[in-house]
Amino acid sequence: MSDSARGGSLGGPARFVDLHTHSTASDGALAPRAVVQAARAADLAVIALTDHDTLDGLAEAEAAGRDLGVRVVAGVELSAVEGARAEHETHVLGLHLADRARIEASLKELRGMRARRAEQMVRRLGELGAPVAMEAVLREANGGAIGRPHVARALTAAGFATDARDAFERLIGNGRPAYVPKERLAMTDAIALIHAAGGIAVLAHPGGKIARERVAALAREGLDGIEVLHPSHSWDDASALDALAAEFAMVRSGGSDWHGTSDGARTLGMMKVPPHWVSEQEARIAARAA
Repeated sequence: MSDSARGGSLGGPARFVDLHTHSTASDGALAPRAVVQAARAADLAVIALTDHDTLDGLAEAEAAGRDLGVRVVAGVELSAVEGARAEHETHVLGLHLADRARIEASLKELRGMRARRAEQMVRRLGELGAPVAMEAVLREANGGAIGRPHVARALTAAGFATDARDAFERLIGNGRPAYVPKERLAMTDAIALIHAAGGIAVLAHPGGKIARERVAALAREGLDGIEVLHPSHSWDDASALDALAAEFAMVRSGGSDWHGTSDGARTLGMMKVPPHWVSEQEARIAARAA
């Protein structure tokens, strides 16, 4: 991976960007304004707020960005399945969403699917001797899109788990007794939703061992980019993903996948994503519109 791709030869001190963050609108620990304040403290030029299945945090984040001099890219993170990989969940980021009304109805249905899943998990937990109330899960979500982290926090608060990791490992993680699979959104539909909103679809944190044939298939379905820089990727992973993006004429993206101050070793801006990647993404959108 070249120095320019890493942000190392940008002509002087760079204000980096972070194109993968979460707030309390989904499963993050900080309110959208606080996420932007943290970005300003980290001297970031641009962040993307990419909450799961919701755009509800964007207005607050954008207002804070205007106040603090941080550009906020409108984003979302969706969970989808690919044709031959129907048993494996894939995450895709929608970035630069310009026409939010075109996607909001679909996101509302996805949030409804999340709520139904949480209710099923709560029922299973009761049968397993860990009777957490759905009201407790809703309190943890605090009006945001409900996810398993909220169930984990409710379990911890009720004394049925020592912490969120324990809750996942024993009860609600994949293959655990109270696990409930998500209702499925096809990758082709996820990409279409993002394109309908005027954005680009970026494969999130795919890891460095993704098969070339899989990337080729996703490119045919309209995928625009790959998240090259992510805390779960080694530099070898990033180099391999950078090469795949170039081969299939995709844009690059990257970010910390930051969920707030309680998110362990991950820190906002840690991936040092170069600002010119944002320009490349915008050029992709302009070319599609033309």
